[in-house]
Amino acid sequence: MRTDPLTTAQRSERMSRIRSSDTKPEIAVRRLIYSMGYRYRLHSKDVPGRPDIVFKGRKKVVFVHGCFWHQHGCRQYRMPKSKLDFWLPKLENNIQRDKKVLQELKESGWNVLIIWECELKDKESVCERIKYFMEQA
Repeated sequence: MRTDPLTTAQRSERMSRIRSSDTKPEIAVRRLIYSMGYRYRLHSKDVPGRPDIVFKGRKKVVFVHGCFWHQHGCRQYRMPKSKLDFWLPKLENNIQRDKKVLQELKESGWNVLIIWECELKDKESVCERIKYFMEQA
């Protein structure tokens, strides 16, 4: 097992800079959606899971998932090599929470689109997915 090259204080400082909302991928998706002419609400507290982007009138939500935090499994995702006793339960809890929230939203009649951080490399494709998602009944 490889040890962390950073001191505890350095790691703590870096981890404190990780945002839960208004992340770069989330802002990129919001800009795309806005440029397409759609208007939305952010992190609506009355919608299960506080989705990143909410279209209340259409009953649609968009989540922008980071590949690491939600364990996408793409080339961009890397499993941590140290402190597995901390990371494995944390990341597994994220997946379980995602499943629970998705189920709650679907049972409440919401349509859900998940955009992965790695997908933003092809903005044209993301725009097409968003347009299709927004136009379907």
